[in-house]
Amino acid sequence: MFTRQVFRSAQPIRNGIRRYATEGPSSGGSNTLLYAGIGAVVVGAGGYYYYTSKPQFSGVEGVSTSESQPAKALTPKGKTFTGGDQGWIDLKLEHVERVNSNVKKFRFKLPNEDDLSGLQVASALLTKYKGPEMEKPVIRPYTPTSDEGTVGYIDLIIKKYPNGPMSTHLHDMEPDQRLSFKGPIPKYPWSENKHNHITLIAGGTGITPMYQLTRAIFSNPNDKTKVTLVFGNLTEDDILLKKELEELENTYPQRFRSFYVLDHPPDSWTQGKGHITKELLKTVMPEPKEENIKVFVCGPPGLYKAISGTKPSPADQGELTGILKELGYSKEQVYKF
Repeated sequence: MFTRQVFRSAQPIRNGIRRYATEGPSSGGSNTLLYAGIGAVVVGAGGYYYYTSKPQFSGVEGVSTSESQPAKALTPKGKTFTGGDQGWIDLKLEHVERVNSNVKKFRFKLPNEDDLSGLQVASALLTKYKGPEMEKPVIRPYTPTSDEGTVGYIDLIIKKYPNGPMSTHLHDMEPDQRLSFKGPIPKYPWSENKHNHITLIAGGTGITPMYQLTRAIFSNPNDKTKVTLVFGNLTEDDILLKKELEELENTYPQRFRSFYVLDHPPDSWTQGKGHITKELLKTVMPEPKEENIKVFVCGPPGLYKAISGTKPSPADQGELTGILKELGYSKEQVYKF
């Protein structure tokens, strides 16, 4: 009975968000009032435990931004990464900046100061490292979310995982040391107005390809795609790129809305608490019957299992299961990074 009453009280809020999904809100700002209505639903409806599961997933384990230094005013002359049989390229680490207790920002110089990285939206790079006592090298994908038009460098923000050989090696690196890169590894090819409305469901460092896609959409004045982000983390300090995401939401309030959910929120937290639930997604997402929508999912294994089902391999999206299937979305409407 309590759950039904909570759902009824949230109905006006739900309707307001649904209007955003089809019409766009009349003004921007915080989602505090929205969460005042649906916050109890997020907690009361239950959830799933995925944030402390093994931090390896089909997307990437790093996030990047290019905030510390402005892009160089150079005319691009070439692309560092061209794919195919190009092979590995060693890039020099130029700068390291601590973001929080287990996250650092790394800037790697491209071979030529007037080179582009060669990445497209959405794509990633492979990294390779072989320690002195390792029989085989470790290879991990990362998505540099510094702008694809940036010349001379790429930026990565990497979270250090316990027993994570690549993230540990990166956190131990010093400026002027080198790391091997290869790519780009294509993911979901984006073109302007490819979809009317997209929903991004991310957990932890799964924000990486989501930010790459979001930034590309809002940096193109001809792209009118609407974006809804649902982003789950353990704590507030774990929310990567929050400043950049908030700036986008304030700049494009009629086209971009973000909803944050914390497993361990501070007392002052006014947004989602607990885990990403079926009721939350039903409330904030465009309905499956809406025309030309797409849902993107990226995060740790438990998030995939609960939201969309896992991917058998990088080349196989697998069947759609979990909450999205229960809500009526089709396999064709969902892409798993």
